[in-house]
Amino acid sequence: MSEAVPFQLHCPAEPAEVGPLRRAVTAYAQQVGVADLEAVQLAVSEAATNAVVHAYRDGQVGDLTVTAQPVGDEFEVTVADHGVGMIPRPDSPGLGLGLPLIAQLAAAFEVVSPDDGGVRLSMRFPLAA
Repeated sequence: MSEAVPFQLHCPAEPAEVGPLRRAVTAYAQQVGVADLEAVQLAVSEAATNAVVHAYRDGQVGDLTVTAQPVGDEFEVTVADHGVGMIPRPDSPGLGLGLPLIAQLAAAFEVVSPDDGGVRLSMRFPLAA
């Protein structure tokens, strides 16, 4: 297989963007040979939804950047925002199951709070043999 061009998508952190983002990443994942496309779909959807719901508060307007590429025998997807970071939210509209679900779906994942703010969630999934 020839070297795949890395995927990158920058969009507003709005609920209407989650579906198109999920479909675009899944199409790229299929193109590069990811073994479990449903896992990628659900994990990307959860990560993007978490950013939309939790990263920007009190009327803040923000954005998401999603990158993806094969790395060795795995597929790495990163969802990043520049919001408030990983801070508790007592009025959270969710059940708190997003990260545990991602942990079950991905071969590995990492959450980082960059020095310039926000959250960067990276997930890895196996490529097909």
